[in-house]
Amino acid sequence: MKALIIVDMQNDFLQGGKLAVHGGNEIISIINKIQGKFDLVVATQDWHPNDHRSFASQHQGKNVYEKIDLLGMEQILWPDHCIQGTFGAEISSDLSQNRIEAIFRKGMNKNIDSYSGFFDNGKLKCTGLGDFFKGREISEVYVCGLAADYCVYYTAKDALELGFKTFIIENATKAIDAVNFDLIKESFVINNGNITNLFE
Repeated sequence: MKALIIVDMQNDFLQGGKLAVHGGNEIISIINKIQGKFDLVVATQDWHPNDHRSFASQHQGKNVYEKIDLLGMEQILWPDHCIQGTFGAEISSDLSQNRIEAIFRKGMNKNIDSYSGFFDNGKLKCTGLGDFFKGREISEVYVCGLAADYCVYYTAKDALELGFKTFIIENATKAIDAVNFDLIKESFVINNGNITNLFE
């Protein structure tokens, strides 16, 4: 059984959003077309309180994209984004949602960021997605969405560590930093991950 995870296709990560990923809108039509290839489709959704500690605005004298120590982990400081109940946090209305069975929200604990759809960054809390997949007898996981070098990669990495055969769909994701994503892909493949392209 094959599952598709659509990662964070939210307005704040798309054109005009608070943390827009260049070219992010271009992958929506691809994601819409490939959903029918899978037995199960789920999505993740960044869902931050407005005082989330990953926001640069919460640290006096700090700038966006600076790095700090947060709970003993390196934390990039982001623009305020995907705040609960706002338009920016909504999944894009251009994304077909008819086949999405469940949406797993993440990043709700203000003190820790959560890139992966399975766990927060410290693996202190799981979202339940792994058990959901096991209950549905999923063996292969395909990951698409935004952004390739952060939430897509960390979701795929955790799926791999949980024992699923895991694929990043390269033509259905966009990176914040393409050079960084190239390095991440090498590491992912070395650890038995797979990079693929899917078309209609």
